[in-house]
This record gives sequence, C-alpha cells and structure tokens, in this order.
Amino acid sequence: MTSTPDTAEAAPPQVLQNGDAKMTIYRDAPSWDGKRTASLGGFDIKQSQAGSALMTDALSLLKAEGFEAVLGPMDGDTWHAYRSVTQSDGSAPFLLEPVSGPHDVDLLTEAGFERISGYCSARADTEGAIAKRQGGRAGLEIASWDGSDPDAFFGAVYEFSVAGFARNRFYKPISKQAFLAMYTPFVPAMRKELILFARREGGELVGFLFGYPNYAEGLGTKTAILKTYASSVFGAGHLLADTFHRNALDLGLTTTIHALMHEDNIARKRSEKLGGSVFRRYHLFGRTL
Repeated sequence: MTSTPDTAEAAPPQVLQNGDAKMTIYRDAPSWDGKRTASLGGFDIKQSQAGSALMTDALSLLKAEGFEAVLGPMDGDTWHAYRSVTQSDGSAPFLLEPVSGPHDVDLLTEAGFERISGYCSARADTEGAIAKRQGGRAGLEIASWDGSDPDAFFGAVYEFSVAGFARNRFYKPISKQAFLAMYTPFVPAMRKELILFARREGGELVGFLFGYPNYAEGLGTKTAILKTYASSVFGAGHLLADTFHRNALDLGLTTTIHALMHEDNIARKRSEKLGGSVFRRYHLFGRTL
C-alpha cells in the first residue's frame, strides 16, 4: 500500500492505493450523531479483493487515530460527491449524477457499513408536471436569472443555501470561495431560463431553483434536470418548480429528471404528485469503529 497526502490547507485528504484499488480518507467529515467522524471517497476499485484489503487498512488507520465513525462514499462533505448507486433501471448517468463502480456497494457492506440515508432520482413528463392552473402567491415574484454577474448570482445562492441547509443531517459549512469554485465553471453551459429566484415584494430572496439541460445526452438533449431548490416561505417551492417545468417545455425539454431527492424530503412527495417515476436510488453508508 502507498499513501499520498493531498495538499489541501486544513485536514488534507489522504489517498490510499494498492495495485487494483484506490480510495481517499477525509478526516474533517461532518459528524455522525456527535461522533468523531471521517469519510471515505474517491473509490476506484478494479478488483474486489484489493478493495477489501485497502478498506481494512483505512479502517484500522482511522480507529488507531481515535475516530469513532466513518461515512462513505463521501468526498469530505455533502457539497461534493457522495452516495452510491444501489438501484438503477440501467439508463446512462445524467449530468453531475453520482456514479458508482461495480464493487463499491459490496465493498462497503462487506466491511460492515450500513445504509444510513437514502435518495432517489425520478423521471417525469415535463408537460404533465405543469400545474393545471398557473397561480401565484400574493407578495411573491418568480424570475429567471438574467445571465449577468455570475459571481453575484452564486453569491446570493450561497448565502441562501448556507442558511437553508444548515439544519440538514451531515451539513458542514463551506466557504463562499469554495462554493463559487464548484459552480462558476458551469456558467457557459447554463440556461438562465432554468435558474430561478423567488422574491418578496421589495426584493428579499425567499427561494431559488437551479436546473440545467442534461448535456450528458449531447447538445440536442430533450431532458431537463431539476437539481436543487429551496425556499423559506410556504408555496415558493411549488411556484419555482412549476415555472421551471414551463420554461423547460418552452425550451423543447420534454422530459424532466427530479434529481437526487432525499427519500423523506417534501420534494420527493411533490415529484410523485407530478408524475415522477423513480429510476435510480442511492445510499450513503456509515459504520462505527
């Protein structure tokens, strides 16, 4: 086994590797139920036996260092790649979807990890997902991003996201600079019609929605991806989603993917009501040491 530390400033990731397996240890993972927690990510397991040996090394190392729990797969936090595919209809991955190797789930379960959080993606007919009546909510305005000043746009989304997601399980703060670094590279491929704000009269931001065409299918894709939306007032999420589906249909995107929803989230229930049919499931795994 060789060990190659990364160069991050705080709690640097550590890459573990042998001939046919590779994974990364993140020692500053979000806490699991108050335990001192690390995470394992960056799986590249070409051979199951090699993966098992590497997993044993990683868990032994973390236990010796006093860690009490391990999450996986998770590249340090939920802002980055995490979750393994546990059920699929066999369709190709969509843009920015987590992808698992053939040995990943078995590697985790055989090492004593359990499924601790579940997620799914659903596919819906875009036209069928549009509300029969287009109604608003008094005092709320839904508007598309105008395409200008992406740093200011993502800065506003960052501030709202930090406040809105802070209560989520496995939440871990992220710097504004790190947040911008994740999203601004995608600006050239974005369609402003699929990026929406909800504001009160006076301009207060009370919700946002981030979506994009599924360019994994090519530039001529007919599929939209509703990636993330959040709101702080009742009714804003519904209006954001309805406007998204209408705009997507106007762009010729006749299928919509409701992406990476937590199984217990209200978004999952809304997707089902809008005709969403689950085609992929994912899980985050964890084990105590």
